[in-house]
Amino acid sequence: MNFLLKVWRQPDAHSPGRFVEYEARDIPAEASFLEMLDILNEQLTQRGEDPIAFDSDCREGICGMCGFMINGVAHGPEAMTTVCQLHMRHFQDGAILVLEPWRAKPLPVVKDLVVDRSAFDRIVAAGGFITAPTGSAPEANTTPIPKGTADLAMDAAACIGCAACVAACPNASAMLFVGALVSHLGLLPQGQPERNSRVLKMIAQHDAEGFGACTLHGECEAVCPKGISIDFIGRLNRDLIRANFAFTRKARGVESVAG
Repeated sequence: MNFLLKVWRQPDAHSPGRFVEYEARDIPAEASFLEMLDILNEQLTQRGEDPIAFDSDCREGICGMCGFMINGVAHGPEAMTTVCQLHMRHFQDGAILVLEPWRAKPLPVVKDLVVDRSAFDRIVAAGGFITAPTGSAPEANTTPIPKGTADLAMDAAACIGCAACVAACPNASAMLFVGALVSHLGLLPQGQPERNSRVLKMIAQHDAEGFGACTLHGECEAVCPKGISIDFIGRLNRDLIRANFAFTRKARGVESVAG
């Protein structure tokens, strides 16, 4: 299979970028998208040209490292599929493919198709750890959890932090990512002690990083490779209202005692 690639090339975050055309020829139909780029990069290296920079790690759709726009769609045209699991057989022979990095101010370009997603790490860190003592590995059934609740928590935990939701959102919001994190722990007994403080801290960090507000366009859910539902954004909003109410009552109680 042969393709014409229009790839965004940018040496660093402070330099201007531009699209550069490349021909990818004789690509096996069973090759993944990243393997196609590997083949092209080998050819570029042999010609003494700078290979295209892109992120990857496990290449099994688990780690969340890979990800960029393909013809304007995060992770490409296949639903619930990461770039590393997207195969060239899903494209027509001779297709023109436009590759560009995530476009969001909190995710600055490092080089070419690579962006800095450390803002996500800072949001996770802001949530902190749970204080519920666990000791050694406990018996799995010591704390009974309804199956529906456990399943919902696992659905939220499926988020791999790839940032496709941010790239697809017209507001560059990371609320689906934060909603999944907050819901995962908020649904489980071990996550209850810090439930209120966690959501307040994570939302504060989200806003401090420069991510936009959610207006429920639903683009995030459409491109999420793990099918994370926007229902978790609803859970996030309910937890945020609850936390603000709880801390307002606490503050008023302290003021009344002080008075």
